[in-house]
Amino acid sequence: MSENEIRDLLAERTAAMHAKDAQRVVASYTEKAVKFDLAPPLRTTGASAEYVSQWFGTFDGPISYTYHDEEITVSGDLAVVAALAKLTATPQGQSESFTLWLRATFALQRTENGWLIAHEHVSTPFHMDGSFRAAVDLQP
Repeated sequence: MSENEIRDLLAERTAAMHAKDAQRVVASYTEKAVKFDLAPPLRTTGASAEYVSQWFGTFDGPISYTYHDEEITVSGDLAVVAALAKLTATPQGQSESFTLWLRATFALQRTENGWLIAHEHVSTPFHMDGSFRAAVDLQP
């Protein structure tokens, strides 16, 4: 049952991203969730609908954000999800969209409101050749 509830949470996040509904996105987090996002700063605490709305505003049209190869481990009131995420979007003012594969790890907590994300880490690998360029061309 818990694994299905967590998959439902991921599906709701996917739908919220596609709809560009910042309130629905932040509803998936605990109040003091620790987040390591792609964009600076290195760490944030809590989820801000205003920040998510601003990020949505950098794209024209819908955003596709889907999870793949999810590995879910549940132990009592805590769970861990490790997954790949695929982001497809069109930057504002551009005619072409991009697709970017990311790595996503969540620590979830079962609350009276169901499963919520208490910790999120999203990253891309980078080239270890001294250039430190993000390896955004990788695909599974």
